[in-house]
Amino acid sequence: MRAVVQRVLEARVTVEGEVVGECRRGVLVLLGVAVDDGEDEARRLAARVANLRIFENDEGRFDRSLLNSAGEALVVSQFTLIADTRKGNRPSFTGAAEPASAEPLYETFCTALAGAGVRVARGRFGARMKVALVNDGPVTIVLDT
Repeated sequence: MRAVVQRVLEARVTVEGEVVGECRRGVLVLLGVAVDDGEDEARRLAARVANLRIFENDEGRFDRSLLNSAGEALVVSQFTLIADTRKGNRPSFTGAAEPASAEPLYETFCTALAGAGVRVARGRFGARMKVALVNDGPVTIVLDT
């Protein structure tokens, strides 16, 4: 499982012109699920995102997490994060989980993040989405399980 976590001032996802998810100050999480991932990885990664200290304290140091900065999260599924680009010019997605197994793990991740106390908005799994964000910093962190 891989998450690209971007600190944002705001982010939103639209599908066919309709806003389906949005957040204010917090993080946009692009989430990729691999074939070998399970519920334990989803819960562990959600805890890491909730506790990731990428928000500044009064001295400007990265010392605050989503939990102690009242940040929000927008979580968007993105199987292309699991792409294998080691050979040739066309990415291989054979390592990405099939939608039937990836979607429940995406939901487990979102539920675990919300259970930690984070307000969680979601994209629409499997849909063609347009993601808009105002990156803050910019701060972008890649987390793998």
